[in-house]
Order: sequence, then structure tokens, then C-alpha cells
Amino acid sequence: MTLRELIQDLSPLHMEGNSDCNVNAVCIDSRQVKKGDVFIALRGTQADGHLYVDKAIAAGASAVVVESMPDKFVAGVCYVQLTNTSSAAGLMSSRLQGNPSTKMRIVGVTGTNGKTTIATLLYRCFKQRGYKVGLLSTVCNYIDEEIIPSTHTTPNAVALQALLARMKTVGCSHVFMEVSSHAVDQQRIAGIDFDGAIFTNLTRDHLDYHETMQKYIEAKKGFFDNLKPEAFALVNVDDKRGAVMLQNCAARHYCYALKQDADYRAKVIALYPDATDVVIDGQEITLRLVGDFNVYNALAVYAASRLLGMSREEAATSLSALEPVSGRFQTISSHRGYTAVVDYAHTPDALVNVLSTLRTLMQGKGQLICVVGAGGDRDRGKRPVMAREAASLSDRLILTSDNPRSEKPEDIIEEMKQGLDSDSLARTLSILDRAEAIRTACMLAQPSDFVLVAGKGHETYQEIDGKRNHFDDREVLREFMDNQ
Repeated sequence: MTLRELIQDLSPLHMEGNSDCNVNAVCIDSRQVKKGDVFIALRGTQADGHLYVDKAIAAGASAVVVESMPDKFVAGVCYVQLTNTSSAAGLMSSRLQGNPSTKMRIVGVTGTNGKTTIATLLYRCFKQRGYKVGLLSTVCNYIDEEIIPSTHTTPNAVALQALLARMKTVGCSHVFMEVSSHAVDQQRIAGIDFDGAIFTNLTRDHLDYHETMQKYIEAKKGFFDNLKPEAFALVNVDDKRGAVMLQNCAARHYCYALKQDADYRAKVIALYPDATDVVIDGQEITLRLVGDFNVYNALAVYAASRLLGMSREEAATSLSALEPVSGRFQTISSHRGYTAVVDYAHTPDALVNVLSTLRTLMQGKGQLICVVGAGGDRDRGKRPVMAREAASLSDRLILTSDNPRSEKPEDIIEEMKQGLDSDSLARTLSILDRAEAIRTACMLAQPSDFVLVAGKGHETYQEIDGKRNHFDDREVLREFMDNQ
């Protein structure tokens, strides 16, 4: 395909050179450029792609897409100037790949909590019904049965379009994907023809990037603002931001709720340590998921399945067979009579949801011990809030290291402790070594107690000083329990 064909809908401000050159691939990383590729210079949070234009040309780029033209031009290279290059990567990659998203039904899930569970359960739900399905999630990507390791909640635009193209090639009819606020803000999802969007909830997170809650909300809303009229917009109206997402949204509007009237509504009948009995759409269903927050997730899956053409009976049957997602309220029982729960809860709201569910399950019996930390190089304002919420719902609190990244874990813990009063501090231990913190919690646990290990969930690494070292909360728990 020629460069002229790739950029025909991008409205260039200026162009220098021959746009009839053939393009082999679209690149946003100068280190990956090969002869005949086009390099798009993106202004990122860590680096400015314009600083690497010369390297891309030296590597063989036949064209570059920029926001600001260089002082000098290299012969044989076509320069395309755009007002903003952010969307170009997705739009050009999509066109070069044959616009794969138009050949499949694509549903995106956004919100602070619940994205992974909903996207994964939708993938499993449709696999059960015999469809070939794709999944793009924080835990793992799937091209039908093929597993592709995940590095981001939403991949970069070029990688995303390549994955969609492979899904189309193997015959996937549906794709379910997480849509992060970063991906919307950075226009990584440009060029994707969404057939549906799901909003879960919105609470404090990622303010290290968005700076304010308003900007965070606007990023989420931007996803809904760009939906086509034929698509569906499904929102949780028990969250006050649900109605905000639908404002000026051209898609068909639908809502789900537990606490008020909605197009799709669920009622919790009974809660068990490994299941929840609910009524959804007049049908009694036993979910293999625990807690109200998971009922919201299951309800979104049911609603989306119905909107994508499943019958009431098919959707209900599929829902009742679904297993929990790895690292999401994952239980591990000790022969000594206590139960550990591993969960990805890394925001104040998610932590409250999990701890409240455990409190309900305990029915006043035993103690609840919480092991939690906070990620480095991320929203520092939520650290004291997380500690305060954890302490308010736990009998014992152990603050420890999460993924400290470039920060000192002891500094992160000190910031968390700022949210604790004297009574809470008296019930709190600070243990830097996460494995030791988990082992200590297990040693403290007695029969009927629950130990929550929060923050990392499915992750199999701990990121320290730019290096990812193998670490799995579940492995640490099982090893200790086996030898206890």
C-alpha cells in the first residue's frame, strides 16, 4: 500500500516528498524500523519521537509522520506533517492491516475496577457457545486459543492493530478488550470500529497521569463520545458517573444496576465463600463468583451477551458455568483452617469491596488480616487512603512492598501510614519483604480467619529499580501452607 493511500483521511498540514512510495509497516519505535517502513513520531510521556526521526531514516524509513517539520529534509524520504500524530498510528496501522476491526464485533470495557473480569468472562462465555473469540486484557491476550503475553492493559496502537489482524485471520467473530484511560487519552484505540462499550465504575486512580479526577473522567468519557450510532453503550447506573458517560453519546443507551431500576438488574439472594446466588432478568443463577462487586461484573457480562444476540437462557447458562478470573478473589485454603484470598485490588474502592465481602462472609467469626502495599511511581495521593480503608475493615494490617519501581518501599509505606490514626497504627505491622509479610500473616492466622493479600493478584513479578523479579503471591502462600 502506498503512503498516499494510508494518509488519505488524515488531512496533512504539509507534505514534502513523494507520497506514492510503498509502505511495508507502520512503526512508532525507531529501533524497529526497517527499509520501506513509515515512522510516526509520537510525543510520549517519557520520550518525544521527534528526537528519533534521524535514526528512523538511517534505519531505512521511506516516510516519517511528524507534528513539526525538520529544518532539513533527506532526499528520497517523504515527510508528512499532522496537527497531532497520536491518532495516526492506529488509523494508519488499521488501514495497512485491512481494517480488521470492521470484520469482527469489538466490545471495549472501561472503568476503574472490573475491566479484566468482565472482558475475560465475556471471552469465556462466547467460547462456551462455540465462537472463535479474541481477548485483550491485563492478565493475558488470546487469539482464540493461542496465548499472547500481555504487557499493558491496552497495547500500543500498532501492536493492537496487529493483534486484531491476527484475530481476523484465524476467524474470530468477537473480540473483548479492556480500554484503559491511558489508551483513550493517547488515542491508542484510534482506528478500532467498536460495536459496544461497557462502563463499570469510576473511583480514584491514575492521578499521577491524569492529575485531576475531572481529566480522568473525561478520558473515560472520550471512549463513549466516539461510538457509532449502531453500537451499544452499556453503563452501571449505580455509579454516578454512569449517566455522565452517556451524555452526548451517539450509541444506543443501556444500563445495569443492583440498587435501582435499569434495563438489566440483578438481586443478590445469598452469599457463600465460593459462590453467590442471584436473580438476573427473572432467572435464578448460582454464580461461581463471590461478592456484590462480582455480581456487577456478572450482570455486565449477561447484559452484553444479550445485546450481542444471546438468548436469556443461553446467557444465564453460560454465566453459571464461568470460573473466577486468575488473581481476582482467588481463594487458597490452609489445612490449619484459615483461608487466604489473593486479589488485584490496588485502589481504595477495590480494597473496600473485597474487604467488605470478606466481612460479610465471616459473619462475625474469626479475624481478618490484610497484607497490602502501594505501587511506586504511581498516584501517591491514594496511599494514605488505601491504608486507612484497609485498617478500618481489618483486624490486623500488614503494610508491605508492592511494585516499588524506582521508589524506596520504606518511603511508600511511610506515606501509607500517614492515613492511620493511633488505634490503627497499634494494629499495624510494617514488613518490607513482601514474602515475609505474607508468611507473617499466615503465622498469625487461626482457624476461621481470613488473610487477604491485595494489590498484585495475577502478577508473577515484582518490579524493583526497573527490573522485574519473579514473584507470585499465590506461590508464596501455597509454599508456606504446605510446610506449615
